[in-house]
Amino acid sequence: MSWSGWVVLLLVALIGAVVFLVRRLRDVQAERDATARQVAYYTERFRGVVDAEAERQRVLVALDGERRHAVAALERAHAEARATIARTQEAEAQARGRMQQERAAVDAQLAWHQHRLLELRTELSSLDEEANFQSFGFYKPRYDFSTSAAYQAQLERVRQQQKQRLKNRTAATSRVTWLVNGSTAEGQKQTQQMLKLMLRAFNGECDAAIARVKYNNVQVMEARIRKAAEVINGLSEVQECEITEGYLALKLEELALAHEVQEKIEQEREVQRRLREQMREEEAAQRELDRAQAEAEREERRYADALRKAQEDVEGAAGKKQEKLLGEIEELQRRLAEAQANKQRAVSRAQLTRSGHVYVISNVGSFGEHVYKIGMTRRLDPMDRVKELGDASVPFQFDVHAVIYAEDAPGLETALHRAFHHRRVNRVNEKKEFFRVPLEEIVTAVNQTRGAEVEFVQFAEAVEYRKTLAMGEAREEPRVREAVVAA
Repeated sequence: MSWSGWVVLLLVALIGAVVFLVRRLRDVQAERDATARQVAYYTERFRGVVDAEAERQRVLVALDGERRHAVAALERAHAEARATIARTQEAEAQARGRMQQERAAVDAQLAWHQHRLLELRTELSSLDEEANFQSFGFYKPRYDFSTSAAYQAQLERVRQQQKQRLKNRTAATSRVTWLVNGSTAEGQKQTQQMLKLMLRAFNGECDAAIARVKYNNVQVMEARIRKAAEVINGLSEVQECEITEGYLALKLEELALAHEVQEKIEQEREVQRRLREQMREEEAAQRELDRAQAEAEREERRYADALRKAQEDVEGAAGKKQEKLLGEIEELQRRLAEAQANKQRAVSRAQLTRSGHVYVISNVGSFGEHVYKIGMTRRLDPMDRVKELGDASVPFQFDVHAVIYAEDAPGLETALHRAFHHRRVNRVNEKKEFFRVPLEEIVTAVNQTRGAEVEFVQFAEAVEYRKTLAMGEAREEPRVREAVVAA
């Protein structure tokens, strides 16, 4: 292609480019106008917003202030919450401490009641054997007062000493001083409450033991009081509290006195019963003596009158009639002398208050073999006394082995009782006059004391008892035969 051709082509291209640029310029102008219109529209629309960045900064500053305020409020809330939590934890710790103490007290009470229940069950099982005196041991009295009033006075002194210890707070003590919430006073208050609880439980146990003490369970009740003190002290070991040995000793002393005053009162009652029985016996003996003396006086008067009449009649009689009257006079004189002798004996017996009869009797059906009662009566007929003894108190009548008259009947009775003291059936009450001893030894003792032989009945007939045995054997015999036949 020639150079001109290239020029034309270039011109055409330039023209095309100019046209394009013109068109593009118009388009750009149109776009600028549209943009201007949009700017004007939005400028008019957002005329209230002076500066968006300034607004943003203002908003950020405001938000930052609110944030700092919220953080400060949150920190204050956290501080208050921490303070509340601290106060709550402190109150909870105090409540937990009180609950632990209360729980310890409740646990102590529960353990005590469980122990008490076990002890009561054990004691209940032992009650079936209370009749066996030896299972509890022999109680040796600690005091030797002459009257029950003296025992009562000593018992009251011991109880006053207990009250003084309670008042002085020496009945139960604590070995340490506790701090509760940092306060010694609060610790002492709770310690005193614990000591009161311990003493209440211990005193209740002691009162129950003292109220139930008897001759056959003194050692059991004493062990019960000691065990109560041991258990209560063990349950209070954590709190370092204990019942003092001095207070325990006073409670044991009260137990012993309470038992011994009962025994002394019973002894005094027994003495009074014995005196009343002796008075009744002496009154009965005196009535018998009075009746015997009156009867002897009546007999004396009757025989004296009959003798006087016979003597008057014999003066006018003769022959066989006179002989008959003389025989009657002789008989009347003999009977008058006998009546006068009876009267004199009655008078002498009334004057000699120690004269009487010592009797030796047995009751095989009631007391078994080789058990004898050695007693004394001042009655003219000693068998009346023996019959009284066998009336209702025993199932069978007594058998009499000997009735011994003595001018000093109480002395003879006392000598025999002393000789067989170690053979007494009842070694506690010496007023019970039963002895477990062979009859031969009683015979020997009586003869040695009297200085002369006394006749004894060696064999006890025990009629009612032996008949009862025979009737029982008769009822059993058909059963035995039936059993043999059946076999």
